[in-house]
Amino acid sequence: MVTTKEIVSLPEPVLPGHSACSGCSSSLGLRYALKALGEDVIMSIPACCTSVWQGPYPKSAISVPVLNIAFAAAASAASGISAALEAKGKKTTVLAWAGDGGSVDIGLATISGAAERNDNMIYVCYSNESYSNTGVQKSGATPPGARTSTTPYGRVGSPKDISLIMWTHNIPYVATACTSYPRDFIDKLRKAQQMQGFKFIYLLAPCAVGWRFPAEKTIEVGRLAVETGAHILWEAVNGKIELSSLSKKYEDPEKRKPLDEYLKYQGRYKGIDESLIQAYRDYITHQWSIITSLANIK
Repeated sequence: MVTTKEIVSLPEPVLPGHSACSGCSSSLGLRYALKALGEDVIMSIPACCTSVWQGPYPKSAISVPVLNIAFAAAASAASGISAALEAKGKKTTVLAWAGDGGSVDIGLATISGAAERNDNMIYVCYSNESYSNTGVQKSGATPPGARTSTTPYGRVGSPKDISLIMWTHNIPYVATACTSYPRDFIDKLRKAQQMQGFKFIYLLAPCAVGWRFPAEKTIEVGRLAVETGAHILWEAVNGKIELSSLSKKYEDPEKRKPLDEYLKYQGRYKGIDESLIQAYRDYITHQWSIITSLANIK
């Protein structure tokens, strides 16, 4: 596993002076991603928080070439970039970097198409579990009970698990990660970079503004997502699912922290009906049963 010393010593790919919110996980996650992948990277970014905070054209806080593209088109644009690089015989890494709105909902068809073709790219969905850039509306990734501007009394129903959706495409690599665990995220990115074809990583990126917690709690909230079992860290190489070491210790529900420990910092859960909180607990149990069952398939 990459060391903290190495992460600190790597060149800084996200330049100072950008307009991300205090405690922003998307800027933190992209900083880790580009540290992991190096300087020979071309990015495709759709409408999302990152397309705003990186800076207005022709300026950019990102030190690698970036194509800002329409909301639904991050994967299809990255497919074109990848094809052009292949035609020129270049090994440049293509990184599609999109929020959950542009991935789980609006961009899902183009992601599926790129995965079905096995186009050579790394697609990272950084998920703040809502459309945070446009007023914190519910997205397909919003968890049960969460209050958004379009679910003021708490989200009813369950989110899509885009990681498992991508796993069903039989692509070379699928993984989940969290910005609070940079070494795990960087290791997974580097593993993906060594593979040919379509690679997908779902990155949980807690949002202080959308989730209504103090900006200085970003890392702690992300860690609690893993420690309570609300966010399961796993990876699949050529279809074989394995729990990541950070989540293996929480396979036993008795070893997880109570979900309330995770929710207590989040204003989006203040005053939510207990039945919706229980629906979240049930959803977590359901997700663990699916992942562990698939991981035990030999």
